[in-house]
Amino acid sequence: MHTKRILAFVGWMLASLVLFIACNQTSPPNPDSISNPTAKAVSLTVSAAASLKDAMAEITPLYSQEQPQVKITYNFGSSGALQQQIEQGAGVDIFISAANKQMDALNQKGLLVDRSRKDLLKNQLVLIVPKNSQNITNFQDLTSPRLKKIALGEPKSVPAGQYAQQVLTSLKIADQIKSKIVYAKDVRQALNYVESGNADAGIVYLSDAKSTQKVKVVATASENSHSPIVYPIAVLKSSKHLDAAQNFVQFLSGNAAKNVFEKQGFSLARG
Repeated sequence: MHTKRILAFVGWMLASLVLFIACNQTSPPNPDSISNPTAKAVSLTVSAAASLKDAMAEITPLYSQEQPQVKITYNFGSSGALQQQIEQGAGVDIFISAANKQMDALNQKGLLVDRSRKDLLKNQLVLIVPKNSQNITNFQDLTSPRLKKIALGEPKSVPAGQYAQQVLTSLKIADQIKSKIVYAKDVRQALNYVESGNADAGIVYLSDAKSTQKVKVVATASENSHSPIVYPIAVLKSSKHLDAAQNFVQFLSGNAAKNVFEKQGFSLARG
């Protein structure tokens, strides 16, 4: 009788052990739920000309679909101000300027990754007025006494302002309208002055004019009246994520980004 009790107890223990193992066995991992161990989270800082703000807002989600582990943070402003920030040690991975001048300065100081620089985009310069304005139809009309304020980017730091000054000089009206000019910290502020009615006209990029329904384009500057409007891009040597930065630069030259840029009024520099 004693032996039967022992055997029964042992049987109960074995059954309990089997049940415990079955309940606690780890299921095989689902391959779909495993993240790529090589895809480490990366954060890139891109300093870009203010005129690129809308385009980048649309492009970034497209890039995130391909590279979800990469977070893009933007610092928009005038190219001159961004250049100075980089020279002063700002933590920037990629720089996109609205002119070669600022990129040349960084290159001369040895701050660019070798062979990472290339021309990314081209743009056009246009004359804009408030949507309902009937006072101006061309650049020569800027000399009319009916116009009191004309918005331009500050030529010393804003490439759009520098191009605009070249156009006005080429048309021989720069001195005549000098007292009317209201300088803006970047091209988007110049656009805002016209949108809000604080300026009767403004000279901005076509891409800026396309970003709003509050202004209309009345004239486009001839390409021979100003320096070529080119947006160079480069990776900074200070970047801690050179491969990811190079990958994003490559994406910006691809078809997905091209479609957005063209819709926004840009064209790829490679044609």
